Amino acid sequence: MDNRTENQNRIEDKGEVTGIRPGSEVAKTEKAKPAKTAVRLPVKTLSEEERDAALINRPKAKDVTPLASKKLAPKDIPVFEDTPERREKLELRKKRHFKRKLRDWGIFTGYLTPSFVGVLVFFFLPLLMLLKTSFQKSPTNSDFVGFRNYERVLTNDAFISASQNTLTFALISVPLAVVLALLVALLLNSGLPGKSLFRSFLLNPMMVPVASVVLIWQVFFSYNGVVNGITAQLFDNAEKIDWLKSSYAQIVIMLLFLWKNLGYNMVLFLAALNSIPHEILESASIDGAGPVKRFFAIKLHYLSPTIFFVGIMSLINSFKIFREVYLLTGDYPFDNLYMLQHFMNNSFTHLDYSKLSAGAIVMCIVMIIIVGGLFFAESKFDKDVEE
Repeated sequence: MDNRTENQNRIEDKGEVTGIRPGSEVAKTEKAKPAKTAVRLPVKTLSEEERDAALINRPKAKDVTPLASKKLAPKDIPVFEDTPERREKLELRKKRHFKRKLRDWGIFTGYLTPSFVGVLVFFFLPLLMLLKTSFQKSPTNSDFVGFRNYERVLTNDAFISASQNTLTFALISVPLAVVLALLVALLLNSGLPGKSLFRSFLLNPMMVPVASVVLIWQVFFSYNGVVNGITAQLFDNAEKIDWLKSSYAQIVIMLLFLWKNLGYNMVLFLAALNSIPHEILESASIDGAGPVKRFFAIKLHYLSPTIFFVGIMSLINSFKIFREVYLLTGDYPFDNLYMLQHFMNNSFTHLDYSKLSAGAIVMCIVMIIIVGGLFFAESKFDKDVEE
């Protein structure tokens, strides 16, 4: 073996610097340096309290995106060269954007225009004409009379009686329509046997014409009707009652109203009950909540929009009961069946259009106040539920 190879191996074994010629000044200097020894520092053990304090008081991480909070200077905004090619691209982009907006506006207008024109021609325009007529002496005499027609309406005994009867009918029949429909929907939703047959029975009045419904009620509640026949058989001294010309007349009309509208309201409540998440009801049942607790704590909150809608629709239908009452009793029914629609119809037949217009405006204002109050109550209830 060569001597140079032995010397190189000896130097590598001793940990000396390789690549240095043996016996040179650099090799002697490196050999003369004392060997570095690692100094071990004493390890300080921390207690749990000190470790927690060090973890809490550790330095916060620096903002990894310092440019996000930096205010941009004008020099930081890139400036693009204004070249003809760039101007052409910008113009093309603006034209495309304008065409897209024009197309969207055309589609929106095309769908909205028929409905808007219909509402404008058949609602707002007649309302303005009605408002104008209410301040005139007559439709043929355009003399301005101020609020004289409104004074005539508000001091008219027939209008006051009709308003009281309509308000009483609505205050009693509308809550009953909502509550009974909700109870029936809950009963059908609970797995009642034969619920399909029961549902069909309640939906039948929606398919029966109004004339047939009125005929059925005349057969039942006339002087020689079914109800008087049954009471005469059950009670020996029972007197016959002409139900539609007595103090019970409004109760008979309420039964007609409830029977006719119960099926529609029930279907709405059934749809709302089926949309309630079953997971929430099951978890509440596992936690020990009973049926009553689940209804008031869970179901009632999900049913609130449907209750509001059913209440509004029932209120509107209660003001439209004139059709059935008119077919049953004619122009001048018993006192407690004289509704606002009777007053309007009789004013129309007597050609007193100015008083009719003033009464219609007053009725419209009252309906707006009632519906607005219901909307406000519903919004407050929804706000409390969300909180």
